[in-house]
Amino acid sequence: MTSPAAFAATAALLAEPPRAAMLQALLSGEALTAGELARVAGIGAPAASAHLARLVEGGLVAVHPQGRHRYHRLASEEVAAAIETLGGLAAAVAPPPRRWPHGEEFRAARLCYDHMAGRLGVALHAGLTGRGWIAPSPGGWAATAAGEAGLAALGIDLPAARSARRFACDCMDWSERRPHLAGGLGRELAACCLRRHWVARLPGMREGDPLARRRLRLTPEGARRLHEALGVAA
Repeated sequence: MTSPAAFAATAALLAEPPRAAMLQALLSGEALTAGELARVAGIGAPAASAHLARLVEGGLVAVHPQGRHRYHRLASEEVAAAIETLGGLAAAVAPPPRRWPHGEEFRAARLCYDHMAGRLGVALHAGLTGRGWIAPSPGGWAATAAGEAGLAALGIDLPAARSARRFACDCMDWSERRPHLAGGLGRELAACCLRRHWVARLPGMREGDPLARRRLRLTPEGARRLHEALGVAA
């Protein structure tokens, strides 16, 4: 258990709207420059640099220099899961909106760091468990014999999934209040769907929209293949 002071220090990093917007944008799984994150947060470059320095110092964001540029990513999958969980808490305690505030497309399919979330992510989790392709295992889920064959047939890179610190685990979906799949299997499932164009990123970044890079859409081919394999309804 962390100390109250450490807990408060980490919570304080999330308490400023510009930093919250940056962290939401980084849930796309992409590495973004300070300039891109400044535009997302609606602030100038000096203020963005100051906010990012605090996030890096606090261990929530990692920096990767590349040539003249410095790219920022979430520091770990645990950071991503904590932000997603906090989003669920915020939605639970806030007054119910008259309509879904981020658009039905965002609720239907989106990225949560390196795996899929929203109704699509929850449906994939339900399909994998319903088909018996994954079964409970200490700390998460393990692939069954049927799952090994089915996932390989879909084109999932199982050795890459097993190279992750956790093969498969739950991540509570903040819009659906049900789990979607994280861990190495969740990552490789998302990568496979993007590679095969079963899902597609929506183009461009909307000015000031920290969620833009996370938006996905299910393609007609993806709807067909995922329904055949896992019973996912479009």
